[in-house]
Amino acid sequence: MEVIHTPVLLEEVISLLGPRKAGELMVDATLGEGGHSFALLSRFNDLKIVGIDADAGIMERAKERLAVFGERVRFHSCWSQDFFAEYPRELKRPDTILIDLGVSLYHYEKSGRGFSFRKDEELDMRLDTGRGQSAAELIARLPEKELAGLLYDNAGERFSRRIARLIVEARNRGRITSTAALAEIVERAVPPSCRHTKVHPATKTFQALRIAVNGELSALPGLLENSLQVLANGGRLGVISFHSLEDRIVKNFFREKNKTCTCPSEMPIGRCEEHRVLTLLTRKGLSPGIDEIERNPPSRSARLRVVEKIL
Repeated sequence: MEVIHTPVLLEEVISLLGPRKAGELMVDATLGEGGHSFALLSRFNDLKIVGIDADAGIMERAKERLAVFGERVRFHSCWSQDFFAEYPRELKRPDTILIDLGVSLYHYEKSGRGFSFRKDEELDMRLDTGRGQSAAELIARLPEKELAGLLYDNAGERFSRRIARLIVEARNRGRITSTAALAEIVERAVPPSCRHTKVHPATKTFQALRIAVNGELSALPGLLENSLQVLANGGRLGVISFHSLEDRIVKNFFREKNKTCTCPSEMPIGRCEEHRVLTLLTRKGLSPGIDEIERNPPSRSARLRVVEKIL
């Protein structure tokens, strides 16, 4: 089958999250087309993997790709935070969990759901089309001030107010349902000097809407907490992030769980009954090298953080 997406930081993932003993179970919490899982299953003959993805369409592609591994891999089509919250009793606790927060290139190139402004498609952006609002529905209902806040908070769009104002003016004339229509509005909203730069002016708007539609930031703390609860003692959790907002959430979560005391600093005598539950294996996170970025430009913003559970 044709593979669209190239897994990022693959060798680093294998080095840090590959099995350390026989018979390990790994959960690939964001399976996508199965790139990381394919490599791990190929190198470690007794490793078993549970693959999770909210997108039933891309799950079918992963099933086809990983079919060669037979019963060593099983699949659950759902959101990973839901899977960990109701972890199947018949499964042993995972020895390793990988969470890749990036959106697969497949979604931009082949899904037809409006993830990219480079194609004229229906403005949807949902990973799970059976759940939640589409991007078109979101921009049709949000008040101008809330829409501007969404663009700024989720992507740091400095022209958020101007873009929101033009979106509201445009939707008053008719519903905005296509990527081309939205991209054209954004181009008109930004100053002329920003319309023909290396980065398309609609990049941050599309990012902000995708994050909102799929609840990427709001769901992340719960996903991290639930996955850590399920992880076996001594197990490893690796998270790959792609922008500063989600990386900050991951970094701060791991930092808090690495503390030996969580009492307020002004308390003279600590009474905290919580203890450090993990060890940081990558204190500053790992980024792709020059060679990987040249081979796979979308990897340039990736960062991998890995921890080991000790309690």
